[in-house]
Amino acid sequence: MSAAPSETPPAQGPVDPAVLQTGRPAGQTPEKDSSAPPTRRRRPLWKNPWVLLVVACMLAGAFLYWLHDRQFESTDDAFIAGHVTAVSARVPGRVKEVLVDDNQKVKKGEVLVRIDPAEYQVRLEQAKTALVTAKRNLDEAVSQQEAARASAQTSRAQVASEQATAEYTGKEQKRYAKLAAERVVAQEAKDNADTAARTAEAALDVAKKKYAADLTQVSLAGTRIDTAKAQVEEARAAVDKAALDLAHTEVHARVSGRVTNKAVEPGDYIQTGQNFLSLVNPDVWVVANFKETQMTRMRPGQPVAVTVDTYPDREIKAHVESVQRGTGAAFSILPPENATGNYVKVVQRVPVKIVFDRSDADQDMLLAPGMSVVPTVRVR
Repeated sequence: MSAAPSETPPAQGPVDPAVLQTGRPAGQTPEKDSSAPPTRRRRPLWKNPWVLLVVACMLAGAFLYWLHDRQFESTDDAFIAGHVTAVSARVPGRVKEVLVDDNQKVKKGEVLVRIDPAEYQVRLEQAKTALVTAKRNLDEAVSQQEAARASAQTSRAQVASEQATAEYTGKEQKRYAKLAAERVVAQEAKDNADTAARTAEAALDVAKKKYAADLTQVSLAGTRIDTAKAQVEEARAAVDKAALDLAHTEVHARVSGRVTNKAVEPGDYIQTGQNFLSLVNPDVWVVANFKETQMTRMRPGQPVAVTVDTYPDREIKAHVESVQRGTGAAFSILPPENATGNYVKVVQRVPVKIVFDRSDADQDMLLAPGMSVVPTVRVR
């Protein structure tokens, strides 16, 4: 057998790098392998119906929450307020007896504290004695005036009598003077007539002065009566004042409520106007400090749901009674001075008074001044 001739390989040129990487020339589309499984493309999330449903539900829920939430305004800057009556003594003295204890419920008119009345009883007796003396002085002044009037009437009658005598003696003096000039009567008779006339004139002058003095005594007696009457009224006022002070040794409850802040014990000395306990009235309300941006639609009469921190699971119905005409800062002890320095705008708060619509079911709840609450006002 003869050997097959060997084939000479063709000459090779430069190799395309694309051929080396992909096994095919550049620009040639690979042939699909009919035996390979088809490749599934991944769908975007925004085309997933379940995702779209969840997003739609979230948007609808947010929109519904916004519609619901815009109907209400709420704040946690709110506290319960009430009538707190400070109790003080109207007269000073040593405390004899304290008839109430802390947190005790009292009614209007009940005696809370008794002050030792001994000193005030003595003052009342002294005032009564002074009143009796003043009345006696008034009676004496009246008697003196009556006596002065009687004396003045007597003096007046004496003046009239002396006046008549003086007129008679004056006529006699003229008659005797004429007769003496005609030498019908002796000179001695004329002298006697002159003496009688002068004596009558002197007696008349004395009587007039006596009558004037008696009139002065009547006037002075009237002045003494006026003074005595004023003293009687003053003494009567002193009696009333002493009796009132004696009554004030018993300190009564001016309002009904519970005893709080008690700071008095038997034996203490208390001064006039010194507060020694307080009475808290059961009638309470809420003072809520809303931001001024929350006041746009808030009006008196709107319903309120109040949650007390002490009872977080219970809501109390209430309503807006009134809105203060001014922010809290405007009535503070040191109001802000915005006309000087750098100004930083701060949202102000407006106090709103909220009154409870308490039912019988809410009467067992402890609602006291100072407790924290969260009111929610329906404004739409």
